[in-house]
Amino acid sequence: MNIGIDMMGGDFAPLEAVKGVQQYLSNSEHNIFCIGEETQLKELFQQHGVSSPFLHIVHAPEIIGYHEHPTKALKDKPNSSIVIGFKLLAEGRIDSFASAGNTGAMLVGAMFTIKPIKGVLRPTIASLLPKLEGKTGILVDVGLNADCKPEQLNQFAILGNLYAKHILNIENPKVGLLNMGEEEGKGNLLAQATYPLLKENTHIEFMGNVEGRDLFNGKADVIVCDGFTGNVVLKTAEAMYDAAAHQGLANDSFFSRYHFENYGGTPILGVNKPVIIQHGISNAKAFCNMIKLSEKMIESKFCEIITTNFENL
Repeated sequence: MNIGIDMMGGDFAPLEAVKGVQQYLSNSEHNIFCIGEETQLKELFQQHGVSSPFLHIVHAPEIIGYHEHPTKALKDKPNSSIVIGFKLLAEGRIDSFASAGNTGAMLVGAMFTIKPIKGVLRPTIASLLPKLEGKTGILVDVGLNADCKPEQLNQFAILGNLYAKHILNIENPKVGLLNMGEEEGKGNLLAQATYPLLKENTHIEFMGNVEGRDLFNGKADVIVCDGFTGNVVLKTAEAMYDAAAHQGLANDSFFSRYHFENYGGTPILGVNKPVIIQHGISNAKAFCNMIKLSEKMIESKFCEIITTNFENL
C-alpha cells in the first residue's frame, strides 16, 4: 500500500505534517510518500528522529497557496506538491492522495486528473455528523455543489449510503432528505422533485424527509441536501462547537466529537481514486487521522465499490 500526502498544505505544514507522519509510522508498515520541499522535510524528520524504510520523500519545490486561483495555480505550478501528488496518483505510483492545502486545487485536480467514475454526474463531499447516542452519520453535500438538480441529489444519496456502509461500518444506513417539514410534498422545488426519486431508489433505505432538528439524533444515518444548504449547516455546527468550547465544554462527551482533528478529513466521493481533503488548520493528530482514512479507503477498495454500483444502476 502506497499512501501519498501533501506535506506543504496547511497552516502549520510542514512541521505538523511531519509529526503526523511520525505518529502514523509508529504503528504502521505501509509506505508513506511525503510530497514537498525535500531539504525542509529531511531536516524536520531528522530533528524528530523519524527514520523508516516505509518513509519516502518526493521533492516538490513549489507550493499552491490558499488564495491562489485553483485552475491557474495547477497550470502555473507543475512542480507544486498538489500537482505532483495527482501525477503520482494518476500514474499508479501511489494509491491515494491527501492534502490540507488549497481545497479548490484539490477539487479541480481530482476532477480533471483522476476524473469522475463513469455514471457519476457530480462528485460530492460529505461531513461527519456526531450523533447524541454516540453514533456517527454523514451530511452530503457540504459545499462542492452549491446548485443541484434532483438527479444529482439522488446520486449523492447512493454515494453517501455506500460511504456510511463501507467506511463507517453502518450495516443498513437510513437515508433522509433535509427539508423544512417531514411530510411528503414539503419544501422548495428541488426538495419536492428529489423526494420521489429517493422514494423509488432501490439502492438505498429512504425513510423520508428530516428536519434540521434531526441532524444529531438517530433518525437518519445519511442526510442529503444541496451543497449551499449543507455548507451553511456545517459552518453552523462548527460555530456551535466554538461556542461550546468558549463555555468550557470542549471536552464534553458530545461536543468533543465535533473537533475536526478526530477525523481524517473527507474524501471526494465519486472520483476514480481515493482523494482526501482536510482542514487547513490541521495539527499532527489530524494529519495522522488523514493517513488512516486513506488507508481505510484503499483497504476497502471503496472507489471500486462505487464503480461497481454505478455500473449496475
